[in-house]
Amino acid sequence: MRAALPQEADVPSAPAEPSAPAEPHAGTEPDKPGLRRSMEARHLVMIGLGGVIGSGLFVSSGYTISQAGPLGAVVAYLIGAVVVYLVMACLSELAIAYPVSGAFHIYAARSIGPATGFTTAWLYWLTWVVALGSEFTAAGLLMQRWFPEVPVWIWCLVFASVLFGMNAISSRVFGESEFWFAMIKVAAVVGLIILGGAALLGFHPMAAGGYPHLFENFSTAEGLFPNGFTGVLVTVLVVFFAFSGSELIGVAAGETTDPAKNIPKAMRTTVLRLVIFFIGAIVVIAATIPYDKAGLDESPFVTVFSSIGVPYAADIMNFVVITALLSAGNSGLYSCARMLFSLSAEGHAPKAFGRLTKRGIPMVALIVSIFGGLASLISSIVAPTTVYLVLTSVAGFATVGVWMSIVASHYFHRRAFIRNGGDLSSLPYKAPLFPLVPILAFVACLGSMIGIGFDPAQATALYFGVPFVAACYLIFHVKYGRKGRKDSGGPSRGKLASEDGQAGNDAGKVPAGIGA
Repeated sequence: MRAALPQEADVPSAPAEPSAPAEPHAGTEPDKPGLRRSMEARHLVMIGLGGVIGSGLFVSSGYTISQAGPLGAVVAYLIGAVVVYLVMACLSELAIAYPVSGAFHIYAARSIGPATGFTTAWLYWLTWVVALGSEFTAAGLLMQRWFPEVPVWIWCLVFASVLFGMNAISSRVFGESEFWFAMIKVAAVVGLIILGGAALLGFHPMAAGGYPHLFENFSTAEGLFPNGFTGVLVTVLVVFFAFSGSELIGVAAGETTDPAKNIPKAMRTTVLRLVIFFIGAIVVIAATIPYDKAGLDESPFVTVFSSIGVPYAADIMNFVVITALLSAGNSGLYSCARMLFSLSAEGHAPKAFGRLTKRGIPMVALIVSIFGGLASLISSIVAPTTVYLVLTSVAGFATVGVWMSIVASHYFHRRAFIRNGGDLSSLPYKAPLFPLVPILAFVACLGSMIGIGFDPAQATALYFGVPFVAACYLIFHVKYGRKGRKDSGGPSRGKLASEDGQAGNDAGKVPAGIGA
């Protein structure tokens, strides 16, 4: 669908309104109906970090080291960091051109086709709905350490209610809560890097017994890559999933003050910090824990802190991991609601999903999303080997699929911009080295998709993911095909979403010629 893009993603039935001026103060809520532009660069950075730093780093990094070896794990995370940078560079340009909430499918609908946009939106929505159920369950299980007499399902309801409340008040409350959730996780990672690094250098006064020095654990009896380079390649697939969540910045673009300034700033800061935090943490963990003793039975953070002699390490990390799970759930619920809202704005979901409260919250979409997460939780208990297996498999497939959609959208977007005589120097931000960046990112993501088929533990993602994508395309063409083709024939590919060739944002103008 390539009709005029709602300039602030307002209620879909109303025509696009002129952009509101940038808010003079971050806390100001305008009276104008629509989503509120109330988040700043610091919120975006923490939303990106909060979406990425989670149980994948705190728990699953031990598995990564055991499969790839110490050096192999570091190499795998470096590869993952490069791909994240490529994807985020493409995302920055698109998020400024289309600063609307739930933006991924807007990019795809305008640049590739409405059916691809429709499929991307439902893939991403399902990803986070499944994640919500998993996060609630995992957090409830961890609470059993301190409150063994309280059933897990009660904690699930408590956490679901808390996250719903934070998302239902305003986008700024969501941004602030995610800021502080992420701060706790970042503090834990920084603590690991500083204390673990000092211990590797020989400063470990509280450690009991011997402690490895520098990188002696990197040299194993089987060589630098104990499981061969194949172990590294398989691990790269897992690492891509570990980095997923950074794209949440694009989802929040429609509720960001001064997108042209804050989005690129947040993207650069997020990628830099992810590289420092992830690579730094993996180096410290791999140098501290022998690869043949790393695994999923205990958080490697607990192992490192306990080895250093930090008191109550297990309890501290239990709190941090619960925070990480709630942070991921917080971001996931926000993303789910905005995706449904954006689909409604496109006419590809019920109009009720586009209804906003006075504070600019898509309440119906939020309610449907929280119940979707609870339904996912129930399916994990009632039908773990059937319904829930299918849901988790499609969700895993969708993570990389959305990245592919983003970089492909950027490729066609920029190509149309140039073809229609656009001036690159007029863009507030442009991804470097076009077309190399989107092509490399797409090939890397496609390679990971193909590689999934060779890993029995992840192959189900293809078995269920591919049919789900095909079903989405079929449903779109059956239900919206004629309408979608009619709408997509509106502005040419060389036009921006708004009819006058101006970006629908508060941040300054984007010249005509940007691909739609």
